[in-house]
Amino acid sequence: MDSSSATQPFTVMAKPVGALCNASCSYCYYLNTPLKTGLNSSAYQSNEPSLDTNRLDQMKMSETMLEQYIYSYIKASPGPIISFVWHGGEPTIAGLDFFRLVVELQKRYLPHDWTCWNNLQTNGILLDEKWCEFIATSQFDVGLSIDGTPALHDHFRTDHNGNGTYNKAKEAVRRLQSFGVQPDLLCTVTSKTTKSPVEVYRALRSLGTEWIQFIPIVRHDKDGVTQDSVTPEGYGTFLCDVFDEWVLNDIGKTNIQFFAETARVWSGGSAGLCWMAPTCGRVPVIEHDGSIYSCDHFVDINHRIGNITEERLDVIMDSAAQLHFGQSKQTSLPGVCRSCEWLEVCNGGCPKDRFMQSDDGEPGLNYLCKGLSRFFSYAKPAVSLVTAMNSRGFTPDKIMSHLRNQLIAVWKNVGRNDPCPCGSGNKAKLCCWHKKPS
Repeated sequence: MDSSSATQPFTVMAKPVGALCNASCSYCYYLNTPLKTGLNSSAYQSNEPSLDTNRLDQMKMSETMLEQYIYSYIKASPGPIISFVWHGGEPTIAGLDFFRLVVELQKRYLPHDWTCWNNLQTNGILLDEKWCEFIATSQFDVGLSIDGTPALHDHFRTDHNGNGTYNKAKEAVRRLQSFGVQPDLLCTVTSKTTKSPVEVYRALRSLGTEWIQFIPIVRHDKDGVTQDSVTPEGYGTFLCDVFDEWVLNDIGKTNIQFFAETARVWSGGSAGLCWMAPTCGRVPVIEHDGSIYSCDHFVDINHRIGNITEERLDVIMDSAAQLHFGQSKQTSLPGVCRSCEWLEVCNGGCPKDRFMQSDDGEPGLNYLCKGLSRFFSYAKPAVSLVTAMNSRGFTPDKIMSHLRNQLIAVWKNVGRNDPCPCGSGNKAKLCCWHKKPS
């Protein structure tokens, strides 16, 4: 194998069936992808769970393309560990035989001393016994979308007939667990979600998967931000309320991705989440036809940077267009971000959300800025304490007990009409009264 590789590591997000999906999630940011890329949008309309064979054949990555992708990706990677991410749409629509071929091709082209990691992002609808057995045997990691409570999930995540999919998602979680697989849970945060943060968190925690990701929904068009999008204030409140529930009850039991990444940065490490990093551009997308795009949120003609049938993947990743895309996240930061105390853990956020203006009229401010700032300032003292106590060998139970005692002390002698101890300036009864320890 040729030793060529890109100058920096990268992880490709593969879309084996493009945006084709057996669900119809109302907030899906990938729905308009066919129009942006010139594909036939009718190919994406189908009734769950069956799909028209012709439409699937039109959108499914061919075996020849799959082999070229796997070979090219391995060849362009520095190794010795390579991460394959399978995304969509709904990647399981490609079929179990497709993924059996994935594993076969990876084994064929991996150098003998290299290893490979596969992550499957799915809605769980098709995960029957055969799928779960394959996932367990092939040691795939799974990210499964489930929006907290049944009511919230079924409001946003339906099949093409308008039926809710919560029960199928939950059944998929339980089925995976029966095969020894603990999926990561992916929960979106919408304007509705922020009305019941603790209820949402507890519903996810009850599934016992030990790892949860919260993904804010931010969509905007010519008319402004959509109604289902989370507000900055709502997002901040949601994160703070979930943090309180987690830090007092679930340290060492449940991991929340954003909290873990924030703590890692504050401890001197580097964030693994691309939106928290100073620059981006190292997580490109490959569509079913071999086209490479700068990012999952920028699959459009302006961000198509190549095709693996025309150019080496490492060359595409080091192209001027892609390097500029990645660096512009940092170079286009408004002044208010450059001087912000939370820059190290935010770095301006995801470029897709940087459509606001700062107070002095400078463009490029993150829509979620106020919410993130509130969370960082709220969580920093507790995160610092947890990190310090953990480094000194305290058990999670002792850390949580100490935090509860601190909370009791903070609320001592605080009445309903007294200023809230959170520092908001509001009366306690109008602010954090529900958090007062009993």
